[in-house]
Amino acid sequence: MLDMDRDYTYDPIKFQDFIKRLQVLTDKHPMLLENTLANIFSTRIIGNKTHGDLAEIGLTEFVNRFMYDYECIHVGKEAFRKKKQEEDIAVKEILNNPSNQYIPISLKAYGLGYLQLSTDKSSQMYNYLIGLNLKDITDSQQIQNFFDNYIPQSNILPLIYKETKVTEKNPDLSGKCNILIFNTAKAINDTKRIVFIDKAQEFDFNNGSVVSQKTKKQRKYPIFMFLNSKNQYICEVRYGDKAANALQRGWWSNTKNASEYFSPICNNWIVYNERKELIRLFEQALNSSISGQRNANEILNKDINRRKHI
Repeated sequence: MLDMDRDYTYDPIKFQDFIKRLQVLTDKHPMLLENTLANIFSTRIIGNKTHGDLAEIGLTEFVNRFMYDYECIHVGKEAFRKKKQEEDIAVKEILNNPSNQYIPISLKAYGLGYLQLSTDKSSQMYNYLIGLNLKDITDSQQIQNFFDNYIPQSNILPLIYKETKVTEKNPDLSGKCNILIFNTAKAINDTKRIVFIDKAQEFDFNNGSVVSQKTKKQRKYPIFMFLNSKNQYICEVRYGDKAANALQRGWWSNTKNASEYFSPICNNWIVYNERKELIRLFEQALNSSISGQRNANEILNKDINRRKHI
């Protein structure tokens, strides 16, 4: 649980230090993170949203077990209601942290494609941009003002999967997964245009202009699309009024279309299959006694300790 009396900092440098440390560990012992992510994403067979919640506790345990120079805590659902920012876990450097500060991290478990970087519940992002009364924003100061004042302090850790469609011939869950880190600094530095795209419109990347939407499935709400000097997609701000749901508001990017702005933790995407023994473990644990769960935990603890010394 998140202790509201602890000292928290959204310092992006400290967050990047943690990411670099995770990268070093993964490069040296790739099987550790590969196994944990494969376990997390294979639980999608239980339910489409199950893996997101389990990722929070799974990665908390991963940091505490395998990253000796960091400590991690799980925020928990009760503390979630008290939070002013978005965070699911918090990490603290143990060896060089005189201030004893924790770094809050927001986990995002999404399929390859659109990824929500921030929810923007108060619609400040969209309202600022619409208030400029410009369909094509190119003034560097206006763009910088947006990033300086409307991008919330948040450290995003996106867990991304690409699932193979389940069919009669292929009934088992399988796919690929990775952790893709959004390079906010590069996105800010590269943004040269912010273009308004209304309902029934789309951006033509060939000629760099807004045109009528050609697809049958039309956009329900307008967006502001962020582009670099080559008119390449970086991110977007979605309509955020009261009529919009969580998927229709906030700050988004696309792990497929903006791949230049995402860095993978694992050099090769992790292939995972349905882990039936893990699902069976959940089934039995939920129907076992505390004594049985305690015995199972002792066995699992020995297995994890063994993996630490591989």
